[in-house]
Amino acid sequence: MDRIIVNGGTPLNGQIPISGAKNACLTLMPAALLSEEPLTLTNAPRLSDIRTMTELLESLGCEVAALQDGRVLVIGTEKISNHTADYDIVRKMRASILVLGPMLARDGHAVVSLPGGCAIGARPVDIHLSGLEALGADLDLRDGYVHAKAPKGLIGATYELPFASVGATENLLMAATLAKGTTVLKNVAREPEIVDLAECLRAMGAQIEGEGTPTMTVEGVDRLHGATHQVVTDRIELGTYMIAPVITGGEVELLGGRRDLVGAFSDKLEAAGAVITETPNGLVVSRKNGIKPVDVTTEVHPGFPTDLQAQMMALLCFADGTSVLEEKIFENRFMHAPELMRMGADIEVHGGHATVNGVKSLKGAPVMATDLRASISLILAGLAAEGETVVSRVYHLDRGYEHVVRKLSACGAKIERISE
Repeated sequence: MDRIIVNGGTPLNGQIPISGAKNACLTLMPAALLSEEPLTLTNAPRLSDIRTMTELLESLGCEVAALQDGRVLVIGTEKISNHTADYDIVRKMRASILVLGPMLARDGHAVVSLPGGCAIGARPVDIHLSGLEALGADLDLRDGYVHAKAPKGLIGATYELPFASVGATENLLMAATLAKGTTVLKNVAREPEIVDLAECLRAMGAQIEGEGTPTMTVEGVDRLHGATHQVVTDRIELGTYMIAPVITGGEVELLGGRRDLVGAFSDKLEAAGAVITETPNGLVVSRKNGIKPVDVTTEVHPGFPTDLQAQMMALLCFADGTSVLEEKIFENRFMHAPELMRMGADIEVHGGHATVNGVKSLKGAPVMATDLRASISLILAGLAAEGETVVSRVYHLDRGYEHVVRKLSACGAKIERISE
């Protein structure tokens, strides 16, 4: 099993290119199931989750071609030849549930295993299912699978999500594009990935209004056609690398970065002492003086992203004072705290709150990644710690960050990946 070794204490200077968004690409790929014509996605990230989604789509009858070293994906689904998404594939990644809505909308039936992914909380799929039922689907849960039928097709309806779930919004939006009549989805997620999906579906011929607002309206069409769409910049990778020059010192330009993708996060980062400047090529980030304490509450977009909470905690370990982080999205997302404490961090966790008392320095130590975002938070901490930090179980990292070692090394970080 691979490990990443970090020798801290080196300020970072240089440029880091930001990849296409993993969470956007994983949503756009199942959209290919909605059309008999190919969907071409450019600016695709090269990650293990993308390979898993490719494997899943191919198992359903899609033909997936990765061009330009994987940066371009051409997905053709002339016919869905298999309507069962098996547990062996779905268990690897939660986004697999996103094939349910498109298959049901196009062919009227689907069998999808309940999904897996990072162990950061229950993350139930009940909103996906109740929304599809509102559109006329007949659902039966048995043996760990969702058996869905809509033999006469889905029917447009008004449905209000009890929680602004990103995944449920994506699944219902895709399903509604081929439903008969008008679908009104209320209290939907407003993340940039939702807007990106809507733009892609519209390019395929869907009639959608309201993306980026709490209410979306979809006029169902008989069929969708092929299209070419560029995957939006990965705002979580962007936010992660924005922290790097703040926690270590130095100045880094994030190529392709856009402040509008990380507005609430940028505000908190500036409050902690960062200097963020927009350039024609992206964002330049540096640090004024020391790191200041700030309080952070994770919220649905446009609030502070839960996927940047672990990285922010690593930064606040070095703050001159006490910070409080409140996790309101996932109930089990402070598993990185004990690992940071192994490095000398002063953190107290009580339920959904973590109190971080800043310390002057952290010491390198052997630590273990527990999930995707925790893994990168430990690397960030290691970049600023004294001595050597060894991060194990870094296979989590491969699900969401492309060429971490290469990107950080290019800015002067002393970091390497070791295969056992």
